[in-house]
Amino acid sequence: MAGGITRFIRRKPKPRALADGAATNDQPLGSDRDEHLLGSEMSFLDHLEDLRWTLIKGVSGIVVFTVVAGIFSDFIVEEVLMGPARADFFMYRLLGIDTAKTLVLQSRNPTGQFFAHMGIILSVGAVAGSPVLIYYLWRFIEPGLYPNEKSGMRFAALFATLFFMLGVSFGYCVTTPFALQFFNDYRISDLIVNEFDITRYFSMVTWWAFGAGLLFELPVAVYFLAKIGIATPQRMRAARKYAIPSLMLIAAMMTPPDPISMLLVWVPLILLFQGSIYVAKYSIRQRDASLSKALDTA
Repeated sequence: MAGGITRFIRRKPKPRALADGAATNDQPLGSDRDEHLLGSEMSFLDHLEDLRWTLIKGVSGIVVFTVVAGIFSDFIVEEVLMGPARADFFMYRLLGIDTAKTLVLQSRNPTGQFFAHMGIILSVGAVAGSPVLIYYLWRFIEPGLYPNEKSGMRFAALFATLFFMLGVSFGYCVTTPFALQFFNDYRISDLIVNEFDITRYFSMVTWWAFGAGLLFELPVAVYFLAKIGIATPQRMRAARKYAIPSLMLIAAMMTPPDPISMLLVWVPLILLFQGSIYVAKYSIRQRDASLSKALDTA
């Protein structure tokens, strides 16, 4: 741990030499980070102070988005979260679900709607504001990275964001409609009417959407595991016969006990696993190229 901190501190870029108190012609002063770095390398306490302000700025972004989510909470609830509960939800027509019915939602305790509303605002604010926090964290660690590490991190960040949003969209537009209508239509007696509690409804929609987003991060996880030599294409091909049944089990846990819903999740996961093999090949090729370049310049 101490070695890692020392490595980070030593690799902080030093400011260019100053003449008569002025900046060099291609390194003007003026930013807070430049002034903070003047004179010497940053100490451990300086890094802690820098980290403190990084977290303050990142959390402030989440707070701002939480306030915005509160202002637009009616739209978020009515059009986004309550969308799959309506019979005229656009995905029912696209998926050909003819038996779609408007769900009946209930609040069975006095504080149910209030806490559900607050939970929605906080969740949306945290998710929408997380890129701000990630951005400031990236600015904090970027000076301690080598150029090839910076390019790799940028690629991974873009890759992770793209696949996460793709997974959330898939979970919201595909998994959620099938799951809701399955449970709404399922009954063991005509005397029993399905009416869902709003807290449970919101938590399940969130789980189906964001759970799919996390599952779609599989190629990103493989990218980093391949960087450190754990996930190699050879190992992944050898593990494929075990991975496919495991992915089927994960798909079954993410969906209702309905074969169509399970297949709709299982097939994309298999494709993601297969695509991750090529991601591992690319990551290892990148790592070998970096090592070869480092040895040539040594």
